[in-house]
Amino acid sequence: MANEGTSSQVRLIKNYINGKFVESSSSTLLDVLNPSTGERIAQVPLSTGDELNAAVAAAKAAFPQWRKTPPLERSRYFFRLKTIFEERFEDAARVLTTENGKTLAESRGSVRRAIENVEVAAGIPSLMQGESLEDVSSGIDTVTFRRAVGVFSAITPFNFPFMVPLWFLPYAIACGNTFVLKPSEQVPMSAAFIFEILDDLGLPPGVVNLVNGAKDMVDGICSHPDIAGVSFVGSSPVAQHVYRLAGEHGKRVQALGGAKNFFVITADCDIDFAVENILASGFGCAGERCLATSVLLIEEGIYDQLRKKLVEGAKKITIGNALDEKNVIGSVVSAKHKQRVLSYIEKGIEEKAELILDGRNVQVKDCPNGFYVGPTIFDKVTPEMTIAREEIFGPVLSMIRVKDLDEALGIIDRHPLANTTSIFTKSGKLAREFEYNVDASMIGINIGVPAPMSFFSFGGAKKSFFGDRKAHGRESIDFYTDRKVIISRWRQ
Repeated sequence: MANEGTSSQVRLIKNYINGKFVESSSSTLLDVLNPSTGERIAQVPLSTGDELNAAVAAAKAAFPQWRKTPPLERSRYFFRLKTIFEERFEDAARVLTTENGKTLAESRGSVRRAIENVEVAAGIPSLMQGESLEDVSSGIDTVTFRRAVGVFSAITPFNFPFMVPLWFLPYAIACGNTFVLKPSEQVPMSAAFIFEILDDLGLPPGVVNLVNGAKDMVDGICSHPDIAGVSFVGSSPVAQHVYRLAGEHGKRVQALGGAKNFFVITADCDIDFAVENILASGFGCAGERCLATSVLLIEEGIYDQLRKKLVEGAKKITIGNALDEKNVIGSVVSAKHKQRVLSYIEKGIEEKAELILDGRNVQVKDCPNGFYVGPTIFDKVTPEMTIAREEIFGPVLSMIRVKDLDEALGIIDRHPLANTTSIFTKSGKLAREFEYNVDASMIGINIGVPAPMSFFSFGGAKKSFFGDRKAHGRESIDFYTDRKVIISRWRQ
């Protein structure tokens, strides 16, 4: 919902440019709602092109001196940043829960993962080291240095508004670059919280900048002549748009797209353990995560038994206000997104899948205006159905009966997305065959949410990822640095 002007009753989100929080001059403001209650909690501006230009100009001006700052000195900022984040841990989790609808337990996990990226970035003196070899030829030595590139930007999604910005910002500035963040306009408060802490950290003005906005801001970032590279997380169509537009303007791009994640459950698995992981993966975070399971490929021998246990377990899941610790699932992010999820449920019914658990009409006491969708399970799904092909991004599971692993692998192989996938089995032979043949870049063996730690790479394959350097760890260092090769021979 867009409004002209602002209200004194709710917080106005500001930009952060050149070391200062500044109000946007834009008169177009979006309401930020608490998804658990439907209550308006803030307004965020759709910032202007001039404000983006100001942020980029500040970052560009700060770059030369920041690049010259020794990596050891840059790393010390991250030790202090980790300390502050630990001190403000619960505050961060509550901000995230309030604007996103994750439960507090889920928000705490997200904040923890964010801090882990800060910890890895603190090791930049080692991570950024180059290579050398003497006597590559007679009397000639070669040295490779990693060097900062310039101004980078990240465009981050609504589902992990605290964690995902910290997939990018710490690595970018640790490497000596400067940075402009554009968070999701649906959930700008977590980014504002991060920048309040960064403001206290005492970084030189212009090293980090925050500009709020929507599609126009995305396109402005992708086409800005002074931005060297762009990181993106979101749906595959938008990831492809970012990749194409930024690439056309000569930028480095890492664009992490959508997912349709498959779980293979073999007849020899520990059924209770598999069900426990399916419930957590499929319904946790209300299904709003790119690593959530969406389609279950279940061998015939255990299909009926697993179906029964799955429905029984899902019915026990408590859903409600995300700030209430007793609830396992909170809300989806918005009324619009709720309608999107419900439309997919209707599509599944229309295409003759059997709805064996219906989450459409869940009622949450004391939160009648919240955006809730309960756990939903479809049986008798075929790979051609819409609910088995398209990313729903909600608490909806589809069940498909397969005769063996080969049939399951064929279904996975034909799908255009390949973010993550998991198998539940006791057989090492089947597990190896699975991991060897699937294309997804993040694979779980008896793991429900195969999220790599921050010192490993994060990103999918096929149309789940556009680019050649993924997020996290050493791949981030590659993305945020260029290699300068020096070949030397001395005659005297």
